Amino acid sequence: MVVELISVGTELLLGNIVNTNTQYLAEQCALLGLTMYYQVTVGDNKDRLKDTIQTALDRSDIVILTGGLGPTEDDITKETCAEVMGFPLVEDSHTRQCIENYFKNNIYKEIPNNNWKQTLVPEGATVLDNHNGTAPGLIMEKDGKHVIILPGPPSELKPMFHEQVTPYLAKLQPDVIRSQMVKICGHGESQVEDKLLDIIDGQTNPTIATYAKTAEVHLRVTAKADTEEEANALIEPVVNEIKHRFGEDVYTTEEDETLEKSVVRLLKKYNLTVTTAESCTGGLIAGRIVNVPGASEVFREGFVTYANKAKRKTLDVKKTTLENYGAVSKQTAKEMAAGGVFAADADTCIAVTGIAGPDADGAKPVGLVYIACYMKDSIKVEEYHFKGSREQIREQTVIRALDLLRRQVLNNYGT
Repeated sequence: MVVELISVGTELLLGNIVNTNTQYLAEQCALLGLTMYYQVTVGDNKDRLKDTIQTALDRSDIVILTGGLGPTEDDITKETCAEVMGFPLVEDSHTRQCIENYFKNNIYKEIPNNNWKQTLVPEGATVLDNHNGTAPGLIMEKDGKHVIILPGPPSELKPMFHEQVTPYLAKLQPDVIRSQMVKICGHGESQVEDKLLDIIDGQTNPTIATYAKTAEVHLRVTAKADTEEEANALIEPVVNEIKHRFGEDVYTTEEDETLEKSVVRLLKKYNLTVTTAESCTGGLIAGRIVNVPGASEVFREGFVTYANKAKRKTLDVKKTTLENYGAVSKQTAKEMAAGGVFAADADTCIAVTGIAGPDADGAKPVGLVYIACYMKDSIKVEEYHFKGSREQIREQTVIRALDLLRRQVLNNYGT
């Protein structure tokens, strides 16, 4: 079946809000095996919205609209959809009770009158409860067409789609669609594609889709079959072949596991503690680690030693090292990693020092970064020459640092 996305809101056209809903919905629809040809953004204008909806209905089986379900006058999505499809609006007593409960639970003294506008729904529509706001979602069906309207805030849209829309759409798709993610670190998208070109060129079912991330590439292997078991059987040999070709550069095959989650999982597995010693990243590595639930079991503390004086005082980097080689050097990175381990009494330390820009440091270029990992009384140092803005260089450094830590754990403790 063909699905089309319509994002409603003048603020989207003006760039005031980043439209993350479209990315999320497109990915979820792909997982459900739905075909998508169009994604449209339209402002809060009734005539243009009517034309957009009618065009979508003429060329697609399923139309998903987001935004414009609020209580204000410029929220016109529901009303315009109902008009295009020929459904009158009627009050839904269940929605009215939900709105009353929402305001009561949030300790509001009174309910603004304009919120009652949200109790009106197209006659015969399926109402989707909003457990995180006041605007209900809606599903309308007519002449083999399916229109789904969702609230704009991602905190409302995502749980509603996952809990109520996904089961509905799954029933419309006769085939079973299953996917598995393979996440690779240390390779660019073109490198990954080149290594898998024979599989990609010959793919029919399952298929492989590549997604380029910062210093990572994610592969989604998707199969279509009559049963879940048959789909999984098609996926398994392809995933195994990818893992064989990329080895330890594959850090997970779990959809929700990030690189930092993978690192924390490994540290827990081998009962290791870690500390961080950061210069150019200013605490970003530590921040990624402590974002993982349960990181307190493995993370000791993080040192941000931006100035040379801090490197000497906190991490015991030698003055002569800084004078002879500079703060951005292999030698300084090694001493930072060693100093971090002993300062925090940890099993391992990941240390970074580099030039994120925008200005170079004498003869050393912007993007030059050294990453060191101390483990088992030895230190592994890697040199990188990153490209991009200051923010991009720092983000690439964080990913490479976490990946070095992960690989060193595997190399020293893995079986």
